[in-house]
Amino acid sequence: MIHSYEDIDAYKRSKKLYPHIIKLAKTFPPHCRHIRDQLCRSSNSIHANIAEGFGRSVAEFKMYLQRALGSCNETKSHIDDCVQIGVVSNDEGKKLLEEYIIIGKQIYRLRENWK
Repeated sequence: MIHSYEDIDAYKRSKKLYPHIIKLAKTFPPHCRHIRDQLCRSSNSIHANIAEGFGRSVAEFKMYLQRALGSCNETKSHIDDCVQIGVVSNDEGKKLLEEYIIIGKQIYRLRENWK
């Protein structure tokens, strides 16, 4: 049963990945600060939107879940970009994308089923 945003699997999974993203982004060369900043912000925004929307009306929470899903998709796009420009390895990128795909599916299902 969900009593708090901290009980939501997508929140927990995203929150757990965030420090990994920060550590990874610190390894980017200085000329990649734009993608580093965007990746860090979008990955943080996922769990932040879930937390911010929890406890509001059903319609409002679903809106925040939609924002979280958008941030998840943005994060996946940034990870793919990082692989393409060579600041993240193919293996690391694949692992991260798999995690964010799961998070996206969790958010989508939660949004569809929240009452």
